[in-house]
Amino acid sequence: MRSFLLRPQNYFLRGHVVYVCRFQHRAARLHRERVTGLCKKFYSAFLTMESIEMTTISLKRHLASKDLTLDDAKKLKLSENDFSDESVTKLQESVVQPQKVLETESVAEEGNGSEGEEELLEGEPDEGDPESFADMMKHGLTELDVGITKFVSSHKGFSGILKERYSDFVVHEIGKDGKIIYLNDLSVPADDEDPSEDIYSVLSDDEKKRLEDLQLYKNKESNVVIEVVDDSKEKRTIIHQAVKGLYPGLETKTEDRDGKKYIIAYHAAGKKALSNPRKHSWPKSRGSFCHFVLYKENKDTMDAINVLSKFLRVKPNIFSYMGTKDKRAITVQAIAVLKITAQRLAHLNKCLMNFRLGNFTYQKNPLKLGELQGNHFTVVLRNITGTDEQVEQAMTSLRDIGFINYYGMQRFGTTAVPTYQVGRAILQSNWNEMIDLILKPRPGAEKGYLVECREEWAKTKDPDAALRKLPVKRCVEGQLLRGLSKYGLKNIVTAFGIIPRNNRLMYIHSYQSYVWNNMVSRRIEEYGLKVVPGDLVLKGATAIVIDESNIHNYTIHDVVMPLPGFDVIYPKHKLAAAYEEMLAVDKLDIKNMRHRVKDYSLAGAYRKLLIHPQDVSWEVVAYDETKIPLVRTDIEMLEGKPLPVFNTEGKYRALKMEFSLPPSTYATMAIREVLKMDTSIKNQTQLNTVWLR
Repeated sequence: MRSFLLRPQNYFLRGHVVYVCRFQHRAARLHRERVTGLCKKFYSAFLTMESIEMTTISLKRHLASKDLTLDDAKKLKLSENDFSDESVTKLQESVVQPQKVLETESVAEEGNGSEGEEELLEGEPDEGDPESFADMMKHGLTELDVGITKFVSSHKGFSGILKERYSDFVVHEIGKDGKIIYLNDLSVPADDEDPSEDIYSVLSDDEKKRLEDLQLYKNKESNVVIEVVDDSKEKRTIIHQAVKGLYPGLETKTEDRDGKKYIIAYHAAGKKALSNPRKHSWPKSRGSFCHFVLYKENKDTMDAINVLSKFLRVKPNIFSYMGTKDKRAITVQAIAVLKITAQRLAHLNKCLMNFRLGNFTYQKNPLKLGELQGNHFTVVLRNITGTDEQVEQAMTSLRDIGFINYYGMQRFGTTAVPTYQVGRAILQSNWNEMIDLILKPRPGAEKGYLVECREEWAKTKDPDAALRKLPVKRCVEGQLLRGLSKYGLKNIVTAFGIIPRNNRLMYIHSYQSYVWNNMVSRRIEEYGLKVVPGDLVLKGATAIVIDESNIHNYTIHDVVMPLPGFDVIYPKHKLAAAYEEMLAVDKLDIKNMRHRVKDYSLAGAYRKLLIHPQDVSWEVVAYDETKIPLVRTDIEMLEGKPLPVFNTEGKYRALKMEFSLPPSTYATMAIREVLKMDTSIKNQTQLNTVWLR
């Protein structure tokens, strides 16, 4: 893309929040529809954001009067070996996550969206729709709409650009041992059971290409024939090992043809049989699971696993992990896979873009969702406007006090129909309203087929007719329509049940989060940041009420607030009535949170009022070039690239900060506290936003 000049007149969106600018194309023209198309293509990138990480976000109150040029940051190339290979690139791009709402794992704790729970996926915008991106986003929510109203610090807010480069937002998982997980070793552990790396040289480039096409069903051949030159048993053994090692899913056999030996590579028993690891070839002395560290750029966890599974020709469900990571970042996390060797995994480093696998070990057990201790963030806010004193005040407050543990905006969806409204309808057993909220037409731009589907439903209430408008039926709307088609409009509960349980519960968790945010704001409005009698704290897993006899034992960082449910207690002060009143307005009885459909009975949970980040550090650096890297990634460290050298003075200043957060907390809320800005999309689109990345 050509570069653009940014001037302080119109508006420019870089994620959730916008800053004021005006753009002029250096070349001749760029009409409105083309701009809208660019905007909307990227809109889908932040539809499904994981709760503990945030997507691209630019927080600017204004630009300096000086013109500022921003070029697109190039994607990091992790290997120079095979990344230009067109077939590999196309294959990676072809691995499409069908719809993330169908592939989430179980929620880590009942009644509370925790590590591993994905946000609901909604329809993507249709880039051909004449409605502008700004107009579309005006139909969304503000922080006020979901109860996010308070700050804990008193410093004056300032502006900054987050994630001008991918490396400006780096997330490292914190393992169950409390240590930050880094990719720092690409070696393959020595294993007598694995063939030598030298065996792969026995295959010619042409043979490798034909075998790859056979493995991926990209040609009509049923097998590949390899002539054994200089025939010997040892040579044949090496070829057998090379084919099976490089192209998992293929089997080999030796045949005599006209007095010559040939190795025949073929698919043993169809695609389904290939999905199961070869149990007979796995040594008993080796742990069944290969654990490794996965570095990835611009891929969320499920997308990454789909890519790995396609290249390995295995099912995605043989992979396990401790938590999901957002797409719009550089992320590093632990992964485990059943009965796939480190050697096979390491070969993927030669052919995958924006991935790197390393730190291989064999273990007896898989990883489990929720086992992680949290995530460590390295964040760069570029072109900050705050003074050194403002930055010092903001970061000192984040370090010493923390931030309000609100559920972030992505918890509540990005369309004109908030997910908490669907959750409320479910809890009310108002099934017709629930269907209407999910399927009805809505303002804003979506993919054309989804718009047509909604219009058809509104017009006919015929699930089969609406379903025919959907080429992709594995979305929430498609699944619900399939259920209605199968079970009928008089069996809505059963029809809704066709959607995977975790995704149905996300709607309810969204409503719980909505209540929690509002009650926390009320708590801070009423009592500030001091502990008062009637507050709740946890003793083990049990909530107890603070009274005059023990109040001196606790600080505000110990106080928890309940998510509504049948198995929690409520504060013994004014907030108890506030909870009851809020649910009563929604025609819900806080004393009876059991539902006639067991899945929708809310046990409730407790969540800390404030989060105190750990390992907080920061520095303000000066730089002149907008694209200069300000942090080193794990890959750059492995390659021995030196640390960036910063000038004492420069055209721009950046705030570089690091902090660690526990699971199920939102980094957006930490950034919000530092910059003192509303992170909602709607609030910023009042400025007529345009995305130009």
